[in-house]
Amino acid sequence: MKTIDELLAEGVAGKRVFVRADLNVPLDGTTITDDGRIRAVRPTVAQLAAGGARVVVASHLGRPKGAPDPAFSLAPAAARLGELLGAEVAFATDTVGESARATVDALADGQVAVIENLRFNAGETSKDDAERGAFADQLAQLADVYVGDGFGAVHRKHASVFDLPARLPHAAGGLIATEVGVLKKLTEDVARPYAVVLGGAKVSDKLGVIDHLLEKADRILIGGGMAYTFLKAKGLEVGTSLLQEDQVPAVRGYLKRAEELGVEFVLPVDVLVAGEFPDLKTKAPANPTTVAADAIPADQEGLDIGPETRKLYAAKLADAATVFWNGPMGVFEHPDYAEGTKAVAQALVDSPAFSVVGGGDSAAAVRILGFDENAFGHISTGGGASLEYLEGKTLPGLAALED
Repeated sequence: MKTIDELLAEGVAGKRVFVRADLNVPLDGTTITDDGRIRAVRPTVAQLAAGGARVVVASHLGRPKGAPDPAFSLAPAAARLGELLGAEVAFATDTVGESARATVDALADGQVAVIENLRFNAGETSKDDAERGAFADQLAQLADVYVGDGFGAVHRKHASVFDLPARLPHAAGGLIATEVGVLKKLTEDVARPYAVVLGGAKVSDKLGVIDHLLEKADRILIGGGMAYTFLKAKGLEVGTSLLQEDQVPAVRGYLKRAEELGVEFVLPVDVLVAGEFPDLKTKAPANPTTVAADAIPADQEGLDIGPETRKLYAAKLADAATVFWNGPMGVFEHPDYAEGTKAVAQALVDSPAFSVVGGGDSAAAVRILGFDENAFGHISTGGGASLEYLEGKTLPGLAALED
């Protein structure tokens, strides 16, 4: 896999370099609420621009249905990238049409443009190889060289991720190189004890990584909405909490296998419950009640880990040498249910472990809750991509960058 340093050494001055970034940032209208992914790709874009390249940045945002939708425009991300670069960034209002061609043609050496959301074209995400390839052919006309740096999308077999690199000379950007290097530390010659913290809503999203990490981790801590499927598998009442009943047999199997392998599974011992889900817009006081994990009322919903669980999890992380964390411990967007996620983040800050925050909501939570990103070993830009890498899967976007 060619690196960006090798590409720069060969010279990029005057070349149109297509950078597949991940600018899939959360928006409140047109306001970016977390610019972490834009900041993560900025160094690669800046390096290429400084080398005299004519940089064409492309990305998806959200899930538009293969057609333009103003709610998913990349215009706010383009403006923010310009602010971070300290230079004007041109913006094309389409992906491969007249605006994109004219915008790219107008670039001078060292200038940067962003084209509109790739998913405004159905060919980007098509499962039909020919349709996807046709869109990749159109994208290829905008560039001379391809740089893959959208780690959050490398697990997708999409036109700009998988098909386009086959049509152009290609290299991996600095962000992808960093992400892969970090993930290798979680899978090869891991420093022990190795603790994994998994949260988020659905246990089904994490079954693959649990299956793979049972062979590698020393202990696995469970929180978030997925914890209630684990508690149910232990025979406990979970009230109206988020529950994937169909996954209970699989979870029982993992708990049994963990016991056989000597892997410690740590589940909540107490939780915060309420009769209804909190209002995340007004953030009105929710007045939750703390109950033992084996005493959740039938009409109550678990929304965060409780104070005893926070202490327990902090203790289980204190002596770890390596920690991977993916998924919040509760509804962290509401202040009454943020303490569990905050406690895990603080435990990682306090621990001497090499800590990796595995993208998605966890990365957003770290920033939203006011933690210094530099206090963690690494904050990933790709939740799904990180999980699939840890599952041992081949990621199409990484395979496409191999020579």
